[in-house]
Amino acid sequence: MGFDTGSTAFMLIATSLVMLMTPGLAFFYGGLVGRRNVITIMMQSFVSLGITTILWYTVGYSLCFSGDVGGIIGNLDMMFLRGVSITDAFSPTNNIPMIVFIAYQMMFAVITPALITGAFADRVTFKAYIIFQVAWLLLVYFPFTHMIWGGGFLSNLGVLDFAGGIVVHTTAGMAALASVFFVGKRHCKPSEPHNIPLIAMGTALLWFGWYGFNAGSELRVDSITTLAFLNTDIAASFAAIVWLIIEWKEVGKPRFVGLLTGAVAGLATITPAAGFISTNMAAIVGISAGIVCYFAVKLKNKLKWDDALDVWGVHGVGGILGVICLGLFSSTAVNSSGANGLFYGGTQFFLVETGAVIFAAAYAFVISYVLLKIISKITPVRVTNEVEDFGLDFEIHGENAYYIQ
Repeated sequence: MGFDTGSTAFMLIATSLVMLMTPGLAFFYGGLVGRRNVITIMMQSFVSLGITTILWYTVGYSLCFSGDVGGIIGNLDMMFLRGVSITDAFSPTNNIPMIVFIAYQMMFAVITPALITGAFADRVTFKAYIIFQVAWLLLVYFPFTHMIWGGGFLSNLGVLDFAGGIVVHTTAGMAALASVFFVGKRHCKPSEPHNIPLIAMGTALLWFGWYGFNAGSELRVDSITTLAFLNTDIAASFAAIVWLIIEWKEVGKPRFVGLLTGAVAGLATITPAAGFISTNMAAIVGISAGIVCYFAVKLKNKLKWDDALDVWGVHGVGGILGVICLGLFSSTAVNSSGANGLFYGGTQFFLVETGAVIFAAAYAFVISYVLLKIISKITPVRVTNEVEDFGLDFEIHGENAYYIQ
């Protein structure tokens, strides 16, 4: 029997869109840092395209989606994609090629560790980052992918996560916070964003790619696909404007970077709920994201946490808030494959979602901190003050983003 060509074509496009998010993130982060560290932060995103793909092909897909060991992780039966045929369907009811699903999930794995890099911008060695990325995928990302999407124990408890509020944003955001605490503050005074148009281009690519991230998570073309697509845009738009208004009121000027950051916060927050809530609830999620994430960043600044590019405040807090909103607003009248949230009588579902996101946040924070501590025994995690002073681009990579004649 042939594949559903419409859904297959859509999923190939969605996979490409999610891939595009990683370069988009590189541009977003690249514009936010100072001129001397652009190459470093962008390379940390781009290198994940290669390293994570290799890891996914060798063991990652198998650990996430093959078998089950204690409800925590898969097995190694499908290492090197052993046993996967180009004619295999994803499932009897979802007639897309299995290899399309493998590629789609791989793109999620690529961008997740790249998100963390914004927290330790300007001060982490490239070698330590590479080791951290591989270890973090093995010990944090792969287990949570299995636990929620691969038939693990959280899935069996009824935990839902449409496109990665727990699996991607909560784990990455809390890993970022652990990195901030371990690595410490920058020696140099933090630079202002050096290229706002670059931030805008990165945001545009992220927003565009997020349609594949959220709508593609239905894994076929149906009414939920279109709902997730629209909810993504609604939440991002509301969050962007709410952030803009709050910052305008607080600082007296409407700031472009604030508008762009608010949009990304809305995108992160709607991710776990995109296919499970109505469009009206998506607007509420976006408004909540604009308010909560803005004040989370403000709190971070007050506490003097040097989360350079606000990964915790945008992705960590946004992901956690999105999962809580899913627990509140999810409705089986919207998606019969979902569950009723607290607003619709689903007290148990709300408690399960809240418990799962607290567990994920704590686990990701602790494991990430311990990993960095272990890595520091092997190789320096932080660059010297001299390297930080001169900039990581030339000192580590021998390249500059901008050459002045």
